[in-house]
Order: sequence, then structure tokens, then C-alpha cells
Amino acid sequence: MNTKRFISTILAVCALALTVRAQNLSGTYLFEHRDTCDLYMDVYEPSPGSITSYDGKEKPTILFVFGGGFIRGERSHESYLEWFRMLNDSGYRLITVDYRLGLKGVDMSFSPLKIFATARATRHAVEMAVEDVFSATSFILDNADELGVDPGNIVIAGSSAGAMTALAAEQEICNRTALASVLPEGFNYAGVMSFAGAIVSDTGKVKYRSEPCPMLLLHGTADKTVNYKKIHFGKYGIFGSSVLASLAKKKGYSYNIYRYRDHGHDIADNMQHLWREQQWFLERNVMEGQRRIVDAFVDDPTVPAWDAATLDSLY
Repeated sequence: MNTKRFISTILAVCALALTVRAQNLSGTYLFEHRDTCDLYMDVYEPSPGSITSYDGKEKPTILFVFGGGFIRGERSHESYLEWFRMLNDSGYRLITVDYRLGLKGVDMSFSPLKIFATARATRHAVEMAVEDVFSATSFILDNADELGVDPGNIVIAGSSAGAMTALAAEQEICNRTALASVLPEGFNYAGVMSFAGAIVSDTGKVKYRSEPCPMLLLHGTADKTVNYKKIHFGKYGIFGSSVLASLAKKKGYSYNIYRYRDHGHDIADNMQHLWREQQWFLERNVMEGQRRIVDAFVDDPTVPAWDAATLDSLY
């Protein structure tokens, strides 16, 4: 490709990204002021002419938490825009939120001598992110009429670190912790969608005092960045989608897990290619309220695979 054509292609891609973002972006709101930063959210409305209900029920608002290892990332990064458009075109409102990056500037080491310090730092980063997501949720609930949001119809979704945050947020609500006390009594999300997520625990095994909302777990079986199974040492552990699905099965919770054979952490950013699984979950488990259980290993050559971020490349 010659230089002129290359530049034209880049400009066209940038223009398309800006068009997609501007098409449905209805507003940006400051929802929290922290000592270190201001936190904002972007609201993307369903596309004009899209169908905003399913079987007589309003489609939920999707609250999205971005990924980036708790050291980087943006709430509306251009890499997500195709998926945003897909959601909007399918009749879903989308809200993307900031959170503080709790591992930025932290010396992360996975050597045996420093692993506990790394585990504590990671758990602290998750708690910071959850605190900020709960602040965003509170803002949405307080301004539900202005935003057009049904307070009882919000699905939280996340990618990688964002998925870890989303899963942790649901666990905090179910366990009625002090962190979750900022939310109205009885509030819960209508569902959780986790793209390569896990729960970081400093109290041993994952537990829920009350039943969690329906969970969609999408994970590559070869993921070593956010482990698909588990890593634990003493009371600290990272419990991936496979472990969470086993717990959900044992307890009889509503869950769907799709295990993508031989995929690594690319599943964290593969949202647009996994739309069918999301659509089924949203329509059946969330909107219809079915206790529909899916536990599937997936061999699908149409799902792209690439060398995604690793722990070494992140930290």
C-alpha cells in the first residue's frame, strides 16, 4: 500500500470511529470527585429505529467497566466502539464509566518473596474500582428519570480488569458488605456479563450470602493473564470463570459459561464476535427470567484469536 493510500485509510478509520461514537453518545456526566481525579461516564442511547423491548419487556441498560490491568484503559476506547454500536443497534442503552487505576505505578512482582504484597495490592485495586463503580451506580439511580434508566434493569459488564470489578461488585452486594452499603437496600444488578474475569479473594474460597444475579462467563481455556481456573496461596486467590461456574452449578444459581478452547486473554476484547451468546443471555436469563443453565466448550474458528496482553507485558 502506498503512503497516500495508507494515510487515507487511517483517516477513514478514525472518521468512522468518531462517527460511531458521536452517533449515539447523548451525554458525558461527572459522577464522582476523588482526591486524585474526577470520574466521568458516557451515555450511549439505542440507535434510532432500533427495537428497545423484547417480548414486551424493556431491554436493560448495560453498565460497562473497561479493562487494562488496573494500570491503563479508557471508558470509551475506540477498540470498544464496534461493540458499543452493536449494542445500540440492538436497542440497548450503554453507560461506560471511569474508575481509579489502583495498580498504576505499583511495583508488581510475581516472585515467591513478593507474591503476597502483589496479592494485597491487586485486592486493593479491585476494591477501589468497585467503590467507583458503586458511585457510578448510585449516580445512575439518583438520576434514573433524566437518564431514562429503569433502576431495576441494569446489567453490569466488564472486560478483563473490568470483568474482575463487575464480578467483585456483585459479590459485595450479595455479601452485604460495607462497600455495598452506599447502594439502596435491596438493590442488585439484573445480570453480570464477564469477559475473561475472575474474583480476587483475600478470605479464601468465593462465597455468596445470597444468590447472585444471573451470570454470563466467557473465558479462554488457555488464559493465563486472568486465570481461567484458579491460583491460590494461603488466604489469597484468583478464582476464574471455571471455578465460579462450578460454584454456581453446586448452588443452583443462574449462569451461562462459554469456555473457548485454546483461546487466551483475547476473549477479553472479543465482545463483538461473541454477540450471539450475550443476546441469548440477555433475552432469556435476564429479560425472560429463565433459570437457563449453559455450560459449553466452544470450538469456533470464526472467533478471532491473537496474542493478547500477558502479565509480563502489563507489569
